[in-house]
Amino acid sequence: MKDDDIVIKPVTINDALLLSTVALQAYRAHYLHLWYDGGEWYTHKNFSVKQLCAEINDDNARFFIVYVNNLPAGFIKVNIDAPLHNDVNALELERIYFIKEVNNKGVGTKTMKYVFALAESLGKQIIWLKVMDSSAAAIAFYKKLGFEICDTFRLDFKQMRNELTGMYMMKKSLK
Repeated sequence: MKDDDIVIKPVTINDALLLSTVALQAYRAHYLHLWYDGGEWYTHKNFSVKQLCAEINDDNARFFIVYVNNLPAGFIKVNIDAPLHNDVNALELERIYFIKEVNNKGVGTKTMKYVFALAESLGKQIIWLKVMDSSAAAIAFYKKLGFEICDTFRLDFKQMRNELTGMYMMKKSLK
């Protein structure tokens, strides 16, 4: 896939329905196995149009839809001012989800380069994210991009399968 085939566009409040549709499709393609209820509670809580509108209106949050060949194929959410431990000048990549059809086609790499450029343009020194400790491919991808594991924790969702609640926090220095 050529870089020109991948376009990343900022989301506005007018894009909330499209963002919800993309988020649901991408999340459901990869993460329903984590939940006793097949992800219904989590997706309703996080990807409803109402919830996404509230998050889009948060001055600290930025959403972007990733288009592949002019079709929405995923999205990202970053939190602009998101200190990690003692790293005050940090940006959090809170969400990065893609539909299965674009896996292993360079979309994630181009999107991460976009996130790095955004962070650098904002003068950030650190980018950090959370990843399921059971997501070996995602962890390997982030390590390849220079991220390192810096902390661990467990999610506290009663709807989630207990054996799959482990998380890593990973960070990358930009300076």
